Amino acid sequence: MAVGHVRQPQVLALRALGLGDLLTAVPAYRGLRRAFDRHWLVLAAPPALAPLALLTGAVDEVLPYTAPAAGEWPRLPWPGGPPDVAVNLHGRGPQSHRALLALRPLRLWGFAHSAFPEVGGPAWPDDEHEVARWCRLLSEHRVRVDPGDLGLPRPPRRPSPRPGAVVVHPGAASAARRWPAERFAAVAAALRRAGHPVVISGAAAERGLAVAVAAQAGLGRDDVLAGRTDVLDLAALVAAARLVVCGDTGVAHLATAYGTPSVLLFGPVPPAAWGPPPGRGQHVVLWHGTGSTDPHDSRPSPALRSIPVAEVLAAAAALLDRGAPETADIPLPRQPAEPPASSVAVAGADAGAGAGAAPAGTAASARDAAARP
Repeated sequence: MAVGHVRQPQVLALRALGLGDLLTAVPAYRGLRRAFDRHWLVLAAPPALAPLALLTGAVDEVLPYTAPAAGEWPRLPWPGGPPDVAVNLHGRGPQSHRALLALRPLRLWGFAHSAFPEVGGPAWPDDEHEVARWCRLLSEHRVRVDPGDLGLPRPPRRPSPRPGAVVVHPGAASAARRWPAERFAAVAAALRRAGHPVVISGAAAERGLAVAVAAQAGLGRDDVLAGRTDVLDLAALVAAARLVVCGDTGVAHLATAYGTPSVLLFGPVPPAAWGPPPGRGQHVVLWHGTGSTDPHDSRPSPALRSIPVAEVLAAAAALLDRGAPETADIPLPRQPAEPPASSVAVAGADAGAGAGAAPAGTAASARDAAARP
């Protein structure tokens, strides 16, 4: 049933960003579902992410919409009358507030902005975890939310393309969040030599990067899944993976959603803002920074560059050893803190969209934005 033909009251939530952004707001969607159980709940989000949004069980319909990274926003393609409630789960404004107010909702929930005194929400916090931020916004409106409610069911009738594999994901939407490609290749090679099946994942725009990493790691083209998976294939892959190794990307949040063991490399944004919930021992977070640095840098952040291959392999070995079948020991190579420029070709690495793993057509991640419009 499309929103224009729905007779019941309607709630419109806006979260038109990338894969990781979609997943960090899952507790908020479910809080809205409980609070408005008799309403038709619509999420404005990139169309490529719609199947995953529906998999949360909280959303009745996805309104296809991708927020531009800069400039004026196009009008939201809302076909019906004014929504009863509009909820800005996208940013602090002004563009996101303006886009929702153009629909003349009966109520708009969002963070306070000086240009929109009618919104009247709480102040925007710069140093709050992304999950907690949106839970707090809804709590201000007496909506019950559980910040730990991040899990997803496996996609029905969608088997993993490589069950039991170690998934190495070298991409990210911004260069500042990409650990050096040759280090990902060294990790993949060591895991392969230890007897673990390894695949390289990524978006279609990251296939050149993935192929180059696989070649340097001694993997075959069949081990490169980048560009060959849609968002549900990717979810199924991560759900059935033995281990995930990646940076601060949407794939990391899929590992959280499925409880998949993961080694997560953070920088320039700290894990206190975008990391997995504390107390979940299946996720090992590596962070050598002291605070956020430039998310628009054209090279990996200093925090990422200071993570050596040996540290990643040690974390991977510890996770793989938990109840694992017998394999060879993973060799820990000597690795300088900051190697010379990568010898791996990074074709197309800058063209990725979303959270580095979402299909083309998703928006840039909020973590890369200087402001949250």
